[in-house]
Amino acid sequence: MRKEQHFKGWNEIKTNDSWAIFKIMGEFVSGFEKMSKIGPCVSVFGSARTKENMEFYQLAVDISKRIAEAGYGVITGGGPGIMEAGNKGAHLAGGTSVGLNIDLPFEQHDNPYIDSDKSLDFDYFFVRKVMFVKYSQGFVVMPGGFGTLDELFEAITLIQTNKIEKFPIILVGTKFWGGLINWVKDTMLKAGNISEKDLDLIKMVDTADEVVDILDSFYKGRSLSPNF
Repeated sequence: MRKEQHFKGWNEIKTNDSWAIFKIMGEFVSGFEKMSKIGPCVSVFGSARTKENMEFYQLAVDISKRIAEAGYGVITGGGPGIMEAGNKGAHLAGGTSVGLNIDLPFEQHDNPYIDSDKSLDFDYFFVRKVMFVKYSQGFVVMPGGFGTLDELFEAITLIQTNKIEKFPIILVGTKFWGGLINWVKDTMLKAGNISEKDLDLIKMVDTADEVVDILDSFYKGRSLSPNF
């Protein structure tokens, strides 16, 4: 009897999974339709827990303002912290400010600096990440937590495996990211788990000027288009 009840529950899960396909498909369709009309953007990532009085909040504002002034839109995860700072910088420059919000039980709420017609809501992290990767001309990665690392290494992996076109991945904060990059070099590379050229996919900087210089240098003579 217990075995029968167990498998009955399993069958119900499979049925629910099948219907979830339509919700997932709806998020993809809505996201593609809206994002395809926005134009070239750079995504700014970082911790939702960064407060307005912290160093990296203001640096994210400055960087995003410079990105917008250079002609790119700014995409963030739409929430507080570094995400808010990114949208704020774009807003101050009069640039395109996009927020890809995710429904979470804590932390996440949309910030007031997103353009009213460019705020998108997602239930699924993986759909949201597709939008970041497809429509970003570069990733600017400020100090953050597990979510920031997830987005960073997803992009590196997709470029490394030639699943998407190469774009700049810029880590901001050498003191914050230096230990991670040293570990990648001293452990992953020495173990033969990555190649020397994979390290070229990442740049590490400390200033807004460096971020914009990398973006402009990369796209000089290149077309701006979705990555796949």
